[in-house]
Order: sequence, then structure tokens, then C-alpha cells
Amino acid sequence: MRRAQRGVALLVVLWACTLLAILLGGYAVLARTEGMQARYQFQQTQAHYAAEAGVMRAIYALQAPRQEDHWLTDGRSYAFDFDGTPVSVSITSESGKVDLNAATPVVLTGLFRAAGVDPTHAATLAQAVVDWRSFGVTPDQTAQKKAAYQAAGRDYGPRNGPFATVEELQMVLGMTPDLYTQIAPAITIWSGRSSPDPATAPLLALLATTPGIDPQQASQLIANRYASSTTGIAGLVGGPSVTDSIRSEAVLADGTRAVMHATVRLQGIRPGSQQPFAVLRWQEGDGE
Repeated sequence: MRRAQRGVALLVVLWACTLLAILLGGYAVLARTEGMQARYQFQQTQAHYAAEAGVMRAIYALQAPRQEDHWLTDGRSYAFDFDGTPVSVSITSESGKVDLNAATPVVLTGLFRAAGVDPTHAATLAQAVVDWRSFGVTPDQTAQKKAAYQAAGRDYGPRNGPFATVEELQMVLGMTPDLYTQIAPAITIWSGRSSPDPATAPLLALLATTPGIDPQQASQLIANRYASSTTGIAGLVGGPSVTDSIRSEAVLADGTRAVMHATVRLQGIRPGSQQPFAVLRWQEGDGE
């Protein structure tokens, strides 16, 4: 009887030890997972602030007191180190992009053709952009535009006013996600120009406004632009402008990466301005 009792007690002890081992193993896995999550969050935060520092560094370079400290706004890349983290920053003047609210139909058509759209569809899409931003002249015209959208399965019609955001272009009839992704770096709503400034225009915008030029020639023009100067000396290509888009990318040693996009308007050049700059658009991540 006593031997049986001792056997039962031994089994209980073994089961208890097994249960404790399982519990300890579970806690160890949980602690390791939480540690990895905390480390990941810390690295993401570190990369985030390094990328944000890149944006601030670019804004300073746009308004630097010394002319030789200015950064050019033609999309070239500038690199610096922030607390041990490599940061790459580029600045693109909004005046070099295609303004959705001001570009002529010819420029819009050229942009879509540069992105690979066939001539007929490019012209149709350009007209759709113009229709979206144009105020309705008569109720019948407004109704006709809306009817076209409804026939395509949309529950809305054109704004009949200026684009409020660049992203709004995705709502225009005929625009596809792939086409928008392709042209997003080359469009703006802040330049007010009917045609992009070729001195700072990105590739697609340059192709849209330069008749007869092919992508290889346009790329060479941009490469020559980059080689022309390394500082933003007034009067040279890519000098200081009023509204610019900044892209900042920080990459840690372990590969953790953060990207920030900001569109800023310099205020310091305006008499009576209280803030040195205003942020018009802020986006985190690779999306344009």
C-alpha cells in the first residue's frame, strides 16, 4: 500500500515538474518575443527620427545663411550621418512638376504619353483632368460630366473645382492605380505653372514638355544638370525655390529603414512672415 502511494506521489511530482517546465518554456518564449518586439520598435523609432532629422536638415539647407551651404532642388541626393545612422535626402522643386490645376491639356497629354499611355487615351485622360478641375458653366454641363462617372460605376462626379490634393487624381475617370503610381513623383498642385520648369523637372515632367526628346536623352540632361554644380548658388540650375518636396531615407546597420516625404513652402522670404516654413504635405513610408 505504501509502495503504491509512493508511486502515485512520484507521478504527481513528475507531472508537476513537467507542467512547470511547460509554463517556464512558454514564459521564456513570451519574454523573447516581447524583447524582439521592443527591439524592433526601438530600431523603427531610431530610424524614424533619423529620417525626420533629414527633413529638418533639408529645410535648413534651403534657407542656409551662407549661399555655399544651400542644397539644390533638382532631385539630386545628399548624404549625411545622424547619430551614427546614414541618411539620404533629396529635394525636388515643385515648380519642376506638372501642376494638376494649372497645366495645359498639351502638357497633361505629354505627361501621360511619357508614362506609356497611347496618344488617344492620353488625350482623353488629359481632358478628364481638365473637366475635373474646371467649374461647371451650366447645370447641363455639370450633369453631363457626372453622368459619365455614374455610367462608369462611380458614385461621384468631378469636383468642378481645383484639385485639393495630389492623391485626388486617382478619382479621375480613366486613371488607374499603376499609372498614378508612375506619375505621382512628377505631379503637384503647388507650382501654379502652366508648364514645368525644365531646370528642375523630373524625368517624366521633362519628357512631357520637351518635344522630340527620348527617355535616354532626358536622362542625360538630368545627369548633366547634376554635374553642373554641387551647391545651390543663386541663378544656377536647381537654386532655392518657394515650394519643394523633400524625401528623406534613414537605414540602420541592421537594415531597419524609414522613409519620409514632406512638401514645404518657405515663408522666410515673405515680408512679415512669422514662421520660416509651412508644411503642406507630410507622408511616412515609400508611397508617393
